Amino acid sequence: MLDIKYLAQNQKEANKRLATRNGDYNVDAVVAMDIKRKELIQEVEALKSKRNQASAKIAQLMRSNGANEKAEAEKLKDSVKREGDKLKELDGTLSEVESALRDILLRIPNLPDSSVPIGKDETANKQVRKIGTPPKFDFEPKAHWDIGEKAGVLDFAAAAKISGARFTVYKGWGARLERALINLMLDTHATAGYTEILPPFMVNRDSMTGTGQLPKFEEDAFLVANNGYFLAPTAEVPVTNIHRDEILKEDMLPISYTAYTPCFRAEAGSAGRDTRGLIRQHQFNKVELVKFTTPEDSADALELLTGNAEKILQLLELPYRVSLLCTGDMGFASQKTYDIEVWMPSYGKYVEISSCSNFGDFQARRANIRYRDKDGKNRFVHTLNGSGLAIGRTVAAIMENYQKNDGSVTVPKVLRKIFGEIFS
Repeated sequence: MLDIKYLAQNQKEANKRLATRNGDYNVDAVVAMDIKRKELIQEVEALKSKRNQASAKIAQLMRSNGANEKAEAEKLKDSVKREGDKLKELDGTLSEVESALRDILLRIPNLPDSSVPIGKDETANKQVRKIGTPPKFDFEPKAHWDIGEKAGVLDFAAAAKISGARFTVYKGWGARLERALINLMLDTHATAGYTEILPPFMVNRDSMTGTGQLPKFEEDAFLVANNGYFLAPTAEVPVTNIHRDEILKEDMLPISYTAYTPCFRAEAGSAGRDTRGLIRQHQFNKVELVKFTTPEDSADALELLTGNAEKILQLLELPYRVSLLCTGDMGFASQKTYDIEVWMPSYGKYVEISSCSNFGDFQARRANIRYRDKDGKNRFVHTLNGSGLAIGRTVAAIMENYQKNDGSVTVPKVLRKIFGEIFS
C-alpha cells in the first residue's frame, strides 16, 4: 500500500510513475477522497468539542437550584441530543469514506523504482547477465512432459483422474528428484544465512491482503470452502506475515528466511504451451527466500537475494539469464524485480524459474510491519522475496537440458551422490 501522505505531496510524480504500469490508476481521486476524510475528521472533532462543552455547562447548571438555570440546562440537553445524532451520522459517513479510501489504496500497485526500465510488456525488459551456454544436441530435443511420461516418472493422466487438468503425479526418480531438490535448496540457503521456516500451508484473509494478493487477485486464489482460509499461493504469504503487526528492533535486521511450501494457484486466464507439463500448474512445490531490511539496505539486499537464487542453478549447471523487468511487466506489489530464466531446449528460449523482488515498504504498510530505529522512531521495514527456486520448473529444466537421445536423463554432478550418473 502506498503512503497517502506521499501521494498528497507528490501527485504529479505519482501519477507519472503509475502511468508506466499496466492499468488505470487515478491518484487525484485518491487525494480528493483523503481531503474529504480529513474534513470529516475536523467536523467530527469540532462537534465533539462543542458537545463536551455543552455537557459540562449542563452539569454546572444542574448543580444550581435556580429555576432559570434548570430551564437553560433542559434546552442544552436538547441541543446535545441533536448534536449526538449528527455526530453518529458523521461517524458513519467517515467510516464509509475511510473504508472506501483503504479499498482504493489496496488496489493501486507499487511505484516503480527509478532504476526500472519503462515499458508495457516483456519486450522492454533489460537483460542483466547470461550464465552458461545452452546445450547443443545432435537430435531433436524432447519436451520434459514427453521425457517424463516415457520414463514413467510423470503421470498427467492419473493426476487428471484424481484432481483435474494441470496437476501431476510424480513417480519413482521423478518424485525423488523433486524431494532432493527441495533439500538441496533449503540446505544451500540455510548455509548462506537464511533461517529455515516450515509455515502453515493455509492462510487467512489478512495474510493474503498483507502481501498484496487481496483484494485485487482473489480470482487467482483457492479459497477453502466454509472456513475462510486460502491455500497459500506462495510461501511469501505465510512467511512475510510472521511479523505482521509487530515492531522489530533495528539490530534484528536484516532478517532472512527460507521456506518450502506447496503452492496453489488458479492461474485464471493462462493458456497455451505453458499449461502443458510442469511449467504452469495449479499445485507446485517451491522454496522461497524472504528478507526484512531497513530502507537503506533493501537495494543491496535485492542483489544478494537474487544471487542466492542463482546459486542453485549454478550448482545444477543449468544455463540461465537474469533480466530486469520493465514497469509494465512487474508484479503488482513490486518496486523492482529481477526474473531468473532457465534455458528450456524444447521451447528454444529462456523460461522464468525465479522472480526476485524488492517491495520497499509497500507490503509493510499493508501488514503493519515496523522497526524502531536508533533514534527511537518507528519506521516501516522493507520486504523482499524470491523463488529459490520453483521446484517443478527445475525438474523440467534438468530433464530437458540433461536429456540423451535414448530418452534417458543424465544426473547433474551435484546430485550424483544420491542418484548415480543416470536417473533410473
